[in-house]
Amino acid sequence: MTYLSRVQLNPLRHKGQHFLRNPRALHAAVMGGFPEPPREGRVLWRLDTRDRRVDLLVLSPTRPDWTHIVEQAGWPDAEGDQVLVRDYTPALGHLAVGREFAFRLTANPVQLTMTPDKRTKSQQQRHGDNRPPRGFRLGHRTTAHQLDWLLRRTDKWGFTIPASRTDTAAPGMTPPADTTDPREVRVVNTVRHTIPKKKDDLKPVTVTMQAITFEGRLTVTDPDKLRTAMLGGIGPSKAYGCGLLTLAPLRGGADA
Repeated sequence: MTYLSRVQLNPLRHKGQHFLRNPRALHAAVMGGFPEPPREGRVLWRLDTRDRRVDLLVLSPTRPDWTHIVEQAGWPDAEGDQVLVRDYTPALGHLAVGREFAFRLTANPVQLTMTPDKRTKSQQQRHGDNRPPRGFRLGHRTTAHQLDWLLRRTDKWGFTIPASRTDTAAPGMTPPADTTDPREVRVVNTVRHTIPKKKDDLKPVTVTMQAITFEGRLTVTDPDKLRTAMLGGIGPSKAYGCGLLTLAPLRGGADA
């Protein structure tokens, strides 16, 4: 069984602010919602900010308990439902070829290169003068390249993004240079994180990443591939709040 949780965070509390700034700390809090790490399946999460409300969404293969997050970074004595946990299995069963959904995805669009123009400070700390076997991972910085990263990979994830219904691309929907038509997707948020880590030799290093949030409309082409992408996550940096793809009915409704 798969569960989708929504936990409302209080951005005015010290711990809530800490979670918003530090995805590594929030990842630890998310994993603290389980007595032990799930043996099968993956835990995915992301932050959604809309109309000054901050929600933590978590997809998990076992049922969690979010009491500790509400106590630390929510409104523990307030009325109302700050936590919603529901069975996600029926939603995954609604996937069928040709069906269309609204979607939201936070991902870290990156490319691998053996010869970067300039190494970042964190790359210099981690690798020195050495070159990683798979090359250096660089984040795409422009909206056009971020959209290109997404559009070039939708086939392997089991969906396609249809052409835009507007003649002129809206802000955040600028198509890549080699794409003739804009697509029904836009970048709605960009957050850059610098995350402290420790190497095996305990030397402190930093990891820099960008969390890019896409919103749009998709058409299912392969339900099995899409289901796998939704359960396993999309792209790198899944421990830091990237990779969770959620779907919703096109005419309103909550995430499905």
